[in-house]
Amino acid sequence: MKAGAPMTGSTSLRWSSSGACRCRRCCDARSPVRPIAPAIGYAHQRGVIHRDLKPSNIIVNEDVGGTPTAGSHAVPEIKVLDFGLARITDADVAVTTYITDAGTVQGTWAYMSPEQARGNPDEIDVRSDVYSLGILLYELVTGQLPYDVDRAPLYERTRVICEAPPAPLSRRMRSIDRDVATITLKALEKEPRRRYQTALALADDIERYLSNQPILARPPSSVYQFRKLVSRHKAPFAFVATVFVLLAVFAFAMALQSARIAQQRDRALAAERQSVQEAEVARQVSTFLVDLFNVSDPSEARGNRITAREILDKGSDRIERELKDQPAVRARLMERMGIVYTSLGLYDRARPLLEDALDIRRRTFGGEHREVADSMDALGGLMFVDGKHTEAERLHRGALAIRLKTMGEASLETASTQDILAIAIRREETHEAIAEAEQLFRSALATRRKLLGPGDRTIAQTLNNLGLLLSQNKRDYAGAEPMFREALEVNRRVFGNEHLEVSTTLNNLALLLRDSGRLDEAERSFREALTLDHKILGDDHPVVGILVNNLANLLQRKGDLAGAEALYREALALSRKNFGDTHWEAATIESLLGGCLTAAQRYAEAEPLVLESYPIIKSNFGDAHPRSAVALKRIIDLYEAWGKREKAAHFRTMVVQARR
Repeated sequence: MKAGAPMTGSTSLRWSSSGACRCRRCCDARSPVRPIAPAIGYAHQRGVIHRDLKPSNIIVNEDVGGTPTAGSHAVPEIKVLDFGLARITDADVAVTTYITDAGTVQGTWAYMSPEQARGNPDEIDVRSDVYSLGILLYELVTGQLPYDVDRAPLYERTRVICEAPPAPLSRRMRSIDRDVATITLKALEKEPRRRYQTALALADDIERYLSNQPILARPPSSVYQFRKLVSRHKAPFAFVATVFVLLAVFAFAMALQSARIAQQRDRALAAERQSVQEAEVARQVSTFLVDLFNVSDPSEARGNRITAREILDKGSDRIERELKDQPAVRARLMERMGIVYTSLGLYDRARPLLEDALDIRRRTFGGEHREVADSMDALGGLMFVDGKHTEAERLHRGALAIRLKTMGEASLETASTQDILAIAIRREETHEAIAEAEQLFRSALATRRKLLGPGDRTIAQTLNNLGLLLSQNKRDYAGAEPMFREALEVNRRVFGNEHLEVSTTLNNLALLLRDSGRLDEAERSFREALTLDHKILGDDHPVVGILVNNLANLLQRKGDLAGAEALYREALALSRKNFGDTHWEAATIESLLGGCLTAAQRYAEAEPLVLESYPIIKSNFGDAHPRSAVALKRIIDLYEAWGKREKAAHFRTMVVQARR
């Protein structure tokens, strides 16, 4: 191992892009792959794990290596550079300490092992470098990487590295030696225990392949070893074959022996082919199921609820039928399906799936596993949008406790739970709740900015949420507006102009503009968001109802009572269709409609609306909650405007009682 600037004749490791590589030429003495593994093994023997092996960190000095002798080639000197992410192996912890943030992904994604992608330093050892060597060998042989993760979002990169099988080398090349494919794929095993346990073990198998010895990565069948023996001693075996042909006395016996050997070879090859095919089918089924249910983004569904539900219903049957003995896979797919149902507004279908997924993971992994926290967050998200805020907060707090214990505060998973927990807490609208929610939002935002950079979609989400808290709960419009503007810019750049995240940010910005008195700007932003939601989600989605209600409130403030009334009635019909007549959201819209009719002096029509909605709102939020207070004030305003002062006085006493 050497570090420093390349000498004359030194070049960074380069790959062939033609796909015309020959297996032995990639591994022979003239190629850099042969000495790379021993070089890394040398580092491992001295307690150093590189953790960032890639072509740019490997220098080939072709002018060094000695004068080649007859029938041989000069071996190039290899320099392994950039040990900036290296760490000391556990064997040396007694004399050396190191610090690595749990949950922080360090290294180069394209060459990263699954345990590095998961961000847990406790899982990383010398076998992580073996995986990176496998990536290098794959790329040398085929001219391509086994995965394309450069442009994928973070969660998709992690999923591909940790779960997706590498593309078979035979797909990348028309002909490839099976031993080379076996060596490469063994180095790329997802589970560290199934890989080569050291870089020197990988180097040893490469040497075995080059010297026609049986490689250790394959089962030591007699047929395979015999074939390797023939390859090493071609001339003697040719002589023996000639002798057998000439010696007629042994012809019949050798014919029988050859038949038996051929039969054994055919059986071994057929069994191996069947095993490979079965494994490939299993991987394809798993990938198909994940892809089948990975349609949680409503922007992709374009509001096509029938098609999405057909896919989900069919998938539910397949899970029950095919994955009974695979609880971890089953729970993951059930969680994904539940999230999809939630995004489509089908909350009754989502809840049993998410509850079952949580139960399976608790029984499978125990109560303090990261996948248990995933399920708690998913179920909490459903509870929140379904109006069960107390239950949502309880689930998110439980998930956050698991995240902090297993991953620490400075992890993306912890930041995600902080963000959604703060949304649930903010609904309480007390000073203590607002202060706690703001602290959680700011902590999540700081972690995401640090780990992801300025242009990530999750940063835009947290900016949106923190902006809502500042504008709606603290009336800090000057502090909130830049957050909405930045979030809108990021979302347009990441998703384009027609995406649900864009419409969400437009709605939040419109609320700020409305509340700060910029009504015309607010109306333009609301209408743009509503147009997008109709296009993305369809006409009956709960989110569409929220946008319609917001626009109705704006028109009422502008004095367009007829326009506001029509939109309130549309929003109320959508809310009742999606949630039922007794849901707090439907009751809130009903109360708003009553206030609009009061402003239009249609008191008799307004009275049943404000009276019927108030008990529902109070039962969900309590007497002292701001939502309950606003609903009660609409009743008082109605009777004051109607001239029924005794009734107004009666309800004023309820205000006094609620404040005690």
